[in-house]
Amino acid sequence: MIRIGKFHKRVLYEEKERKTFRYPDSSRKTFTSHLNSALRRLDIKTYIDDNLERGDEISQALLKAIDEAKLFVIVFSKNYATSKWCLDEVVKILECRKNKRQIILPVFYEVDPFHVRHQLGSYAEAFVKHEQRFESTMNIVQKWRDALGEEANHSGWDCSINRTEAELVEEIAMDVLQKLNRVYVGDLDHQITKLEQLAQLQLQYYKSIDTYENQISHEATVQCITELKMKRSIRMLRLTREMLSYMEDSEAYEKLF
Repeated sequence: MIRIGKFHKRVLYEEKERKTFRYPDSSRKTFTSHLNSALRRLDIKTYIDDNLERGDEISQALLKAIDEAKLFVIVFSKNYATSKWCLDEVVKILECRKNKRQIILPVFYEVDPFHVRHQLGSYAEAFVKHEQRFESTMNIVQKWRDALGEEANHSGWDCSINRTEAELVEEIAMDVLQKLNRVYVGDLDHQITKLEQLAQLQLQYYKSIDTYENQISHEATVQCITELKMKRSIRMLRLTREMLSYMEDSEAYEKLF
């Protein structure tokens, strides 16, 4: 399972009586949800905590998810540092990673990675407010700063590079798949299943109408299934074009890639 840090709502605090005002981050239901969908399409089990801001402490369910995760995708947005819960989460991730060595993959969405590492720009503004609020427990604020600096220092994805969001989401999802040392064959399995069903129907139908054309059609479907199964095996074994270069002159070579 991987843990995806979602865009959290910005939380503002007033002095004396604490009141919470929530302003939805517009990217939470776009980029992060699209990335989560892309990962699920690749059969990667993900966890996003939608109840992170309902209490003062990180929920037990989230702590369990952090402990069990193999990889963390942390999506840093402009308002990420305004949330105490987000900052607590990055600290917990680092504490857990010291023992389990999980993979951290930061994604910088509409924010400069340098600003995250060194708490500049909107991150500097957020920490001014945190220092005012947690004046008596500045060690907590320093832990947040250290955690942001360390996690943002990992090699990740800068979304400011010129590409469409759809392309970016797919590239990040494939990067996660590779880092988990997994291979996705769900697309091929779907094709194989459909063609096997077609082959059975053809066989039943052609028994009643036995012609040469029908036989050729059925054989073509069976041949296609065989090629897809071979392609699936090559993907599972992570065989490359170079490994199969001895087959370059064969008719089947191009169909395998």
